Amino acid sequence: MGIDLDHKHKKSGRRKNPESNDPYLRLLVKLYKFLARRTTSRFNEIILRRLFMARRHRPPVSLSSLTRKTPKNLKLPKGEKAVTKDLIHVVVGTVTDDERFLKIPKLNVCALRFTKTAKARIIKNGGRALTFDQLALERPTGCHTLLIQGRRHNREACRHFHGLRGRLSAVPYVRKGAKSGRKFERTKHRRR
Repeated sequence: MGIDLDHKHKKSGRRKNPESNDPYLRLLVKLYKFLARRTTSRFNEIILRRLFMARRHRPPVSLSSLTRKTPKNLKLPKGEKAVTKDLIHVVVGTVTDDERFLKIPKLNVCALRFTKTAKARIIKNGGRALTFDQLALERPTGCHTLLIQGRRHNREACRHFHGLRGRLSAVPYVRKGAKSGRKFERTKHRRR
């Protein structure tokens, strides 16, 4: 006889559905579950897993970082040819505008959400702002697409976590408006 372990409250550690009740997101999950099951493409599985994620794990991506991450030459299997103008940048998150970046090239971008100014700038420069259901119709297997994520530890809160982003020291939490002064976060001698 084997030992019967109690697995009543055991969790798998990964999400199988999104926590959000957003109907649009739920429909996208339904669509990409179907595509992940019926196609051999790993692209759809990655999109599905990212749709399940919490919003803090789906950081925003700016237009400048999209432009920077556009490859000059695409490496494809033999016999296939691709031009970067056919490439679709895929962001499971928000695409934001970057006012510091004056010129942006023609970009085809698919994202969950666009800010008004980012969408206007993409369309003005001859690009397209796609939704994920449009992407599923156009590129069901994810060929000639570029998956892009923002930096997850770029949040302000992560500055206070010890050992993240290559930091051994963390930024202390200080009262608002009291970032410097005699009484705030000062010691009488240097601590080792």
